[in-house]
Amino acid sequence: MGKLATIKLRDIAHGGDAVGSLDGKAVFVPFGIPGETVRVEITREYARHLMSRLLDVVEPSPERVQPPCPHFGVCGGCQWQHIAYTRQLELKRQIVQAQMERIARLQVQVLPVIGMPDPWSYRNNIQYGVAASGELGFMAHHSHVLVPISECWIAHPRLEDLAGAFDLQDANLVGITLRVGAATGEELVLFEGEEEPEISVDMPVSCVFMNQRGEVHVLAGDSSLRERLNQRLWRVSAPSFFQVNTEQAEHLVRKVLERLPGGPGTLVDAYCGVGTFALSLADRYEQVIGIEESPWAIEDAQVNRGASERVAFYEGSTEELLPGLLPGGSDVVLDPPRAGCAPTVLQALIAAQTRHIVYVSCDPATLARDLGTLARAGYQVGEIQPVDMFPQTGHVECVVSLTRSQNA
Repeated sequence: MGKLATIKLRDIAHGGDAVGSLDGKAVFVPFGIPGETVRVEITREYARHLMSRLLDVVEPSPERVQPPCPHFGVCGGCQWQHIAYTRQLELKRQIVQAQMERIARLQVQVLPVIGMPDPWSYRNNIQYGVAASGELGFMAHHSHVLVPISECWIAHPRLEDLAGAFDLQDANLVGITLRVGAATGEELVLFEGEEEPEISVDMPVSCVFMNQRGEVHVLAGDSSLRERLNQRLWRVSAPSFFQVNTEQAEHLVRKVLERLPGGPGTLVDAYCGVGTFALSLADRYEQVIGIEESPWAIEDAQVNRGASERVAFYEGSTEELLPGLLPGGSDVVLDPPRAGCAPTVLQALIAAQTRHIVYVSCDPATLARDLGTLARAGYQVGEIQPVDMFPQTGHVECVVSLTRSQNA
């Protein structure tokens, strides 16, 4: 057993752990809440910080609530079911503010987080691991051990029903992804493994298999589903990225639209996915260019484009294509993966004297890093709007606009 200690929690860290201190080092405490006094076991020691396991809450926060999910604390999917939802929203705002100050060295306004009226049953996309027994599960907290899951409180109810619809014993699968159009009711299952499974299905669901080489085969139904977002239907193929929270994605798109003035010229949508931002903004610009690395998402974007002649989509990495496709003085939407933008992307934006940038980020730390780079190059950073795409977790999505200074 590691060292035991009683500490006062004073802060919240990027990633969701509460933070206290011991012997001059920061102590990270999963499942704690700032303001609490807790008893912990030190599990790992590093040069400047300690990792710990929560043993007991000596003085609980008034915002501590009983988690409804029986798997909470073992399953790694949720970190914050023990925190009242209004406090979750404020903690996420604090995390974003702290990252801006510590990493970007910027004093910017972080607006209150846009939350959900009902912060449960929101995920339209769930990725399970598959045990040899055929049981579905998620990775344990801070571990790669698969934990069997009997229920998931943040999954859309139709996915809960779908999870038990297949006998996966001896199917030799490594994973299974369940998707539902929250607004359309269409359902899709993506099986992943070495060999194509034999399945029988007696419900209206599309089933797709993807092998380890990335080859996709339709087993039943179609290779995609449709989802409705802001009064428009979007095709989303089985391997394509689409926001996991349809209700909050509508807020996200509207916040992006509010931050781009439109007008003559070109809009470039980097990391465009199935074309959500590019097509939502197409009527505001003379030309819209979308860049996406996923061949499945690009094919979806082409279908979603319909007959529009203003929009062109290009398949390839943003790092490779953006410098050659970015006209001078254009506007840009960035929606990169969690790792943020590569330096070549930021330098291309600066070199092209991009007028307006709207950055959509799912990671406040890499967002802060990239905003710092752009601010030092002469861009004015606007107020940051967090959107709670992932209730009950420590993750938060942000939208922020940048405008090129006339003196840059």
